[in-house]
Amino acid sequence: MKKEYNFSKMKAEKNPYASKKKAVGINLSHQVIDYFKKLSVDTGVPYQNLIDMYLMDCVKSKKKLKMDWAA
Repeated sequence: MKKEYNFSKMKAEKNPYASKKKAVGINLSHQVIDYFKKLSVDTGVPYQNLIDMYLMDCVKSKKKLKMDWAA
């Protein structure tokens, strides 16, 4: 390993993943968080990624939530 590195000729590149996701604040129930955290331990995938993957699956399959309101 060199003592010093010369980065002056290095070409800057944009992060290709920078615009792929957007940070948002969302309120989730403890049950939802606990579910995905347990799933995270079982799969080795971070729980926030699992939540994102599940929601992306909903988007791709165009799932719609059925809500039946009691009258």
